[in-house]
Amino acid sequence: MLIPLAQIIISVILIVLILLQERSSGLSGIFGGQEGEFYSTRRGLERIIFAATVVLIIIFAGLSLLNIVF
Repeated sequence: MLIPLAQIIISVILIVLILLQERSSGLSGIFGGQEGEFYSTRRGLERIIFAATVVLIIIFAGLSLLNIVF
């Protein structure tokens, strides 16, 4: 019962983090990022959001495997 609940919570957080990463309307657009840029490095809060997204995806995948095993 605990694993599915954790998956739901993590999935909601992941949805929010992924939506914040969209280049045109995300944090880069809000704080003056250039829309026409081909490539830009992640800095500050964008880097933290990206890293948190990767970590939560790994945790979500691990919980999914645990859910299959148990």
